[in-house]
Amino acid sequence: MMVYSRQKIDNSDIEAVVEALRSDMLTCGERVVEFERGLCELTGAKFAVAMNSATSALHAAYIALGVSQNDEVITTPITFAATANAALMCGAKIKFADVLLNGNINPASIKELISDKTKVITAVDFGGMPVDMDAIKALIKGQDIKIIDDASHALGSSINGKMVGTLADATIFSFHAIKPITTFEGGALLTNNEEIAKSARLTRSHGMVKKQAWNMDMVALGYNYRLSDVACALGSSQLKRLDEFISRRDEIARIYDEAFSGSKHLKTITIPSNMRSARHLYPVLLGEHLWCAKEDIFNELHARGIGVQVHYKPTYQFSFYKALYGEQRLSGAEDFYRAELSLPCHQMMSDDDAKFVIANLSELLEIYTSKSVCG
Repeated sequence: MMVYSRQKIDNSDIEAVVEALRSDMLTCGERVVEFERGLCELTGAKFAVAMNSATSALHAAYIALGVSQNDEVITTPITFAATANAALMCGAKIKFADVLLNGNINPASIKELISDKTKVITAVDFGGMPVDMDAIKALIKGQDIKIIDDASHALGSSINGKMVGTLADATIFSFHAIKPITTFEGGALLTNNEEIAKSARLTRSHGMVKKQAWNMDMVALGYNYRLSDVACALGSSQLKRLDEFISRRDEIARIYDEAFSGSKHLKTITIPSNMRSARHLYPVLLGEHLWCAKEDIFNELHARGIGVQVHYKPTYQFSFYKALYGEQRLSGAEDFYRAELSLPCHQMMSDDDAKFVIANLSELLEIYTSKSVCG
């Protein structure tokens, strides 16, 4: 099965992991510091805090920004559930803003939701395309509202020459196995604010600080969100090849762009010239005449060995969120969900793999269009 995204592991990665396994420190050691330093060097951020998942990093970010009971957090429903879940873990109420046709949060929709209880706005760089942070910042100018950039898709992305990682009060990256670089599981919080970084480090390790000798003090409620030295050794090795990985994903994306240019059956999402996308995803938007056939197209592609995926079912559609907030509907998010299909796009693909996807998808689009299944 040709999956929609995957990691590339080579001998240098394996050697780095084996070396870590043979060392005296398997966790809480220098390799964690080295990986954090590498993230800062890549992005220009002053501080990085590596954690065992992006979900943990999100939770730590909400804590560091003071999110608590009765606060409101505005975010997008077109994201993995953890973006909102981590705010709920702090007691916040979630307000969902609508999305643009590129999958990113719509600043105009955010504006309508801001209240005197708004504590944080959490944007998501969908598929790796950077969010327009300047537009969001303009909405909250003069207000005590913080911004989290859930950049789980966007390590290596940039906008106007600025790397994602420094554009918000706190930025979250994911290093899950399907991301361009991996630490098996893993994530990180990046920030230019030393207090946010200090808070995140406390949250990461039980809220405890070392005083002297054996004397420890617990100064806050924390968790075990640590990332091991073995995982960070892999991360540091992978980080050296991030540019290579993204460049290959870009090459695959350009093959798709050319093949689907002018298609009557789907639209691609154009990356503006002032942006670089990490290309975690290559989303296409099926034409409205194919929305009701999407599941059939999805299943048929899987049957042909092409592991397409859908990103994402709107978070407010989950039973848990319906029980919490009742039925909700955002027209942009609903239409995006009906239309979106993520095609395989990763550094392990060949040009022929991309052409195989194009040929099979194009054939199915014609077949299901001719069936007029959507009336």
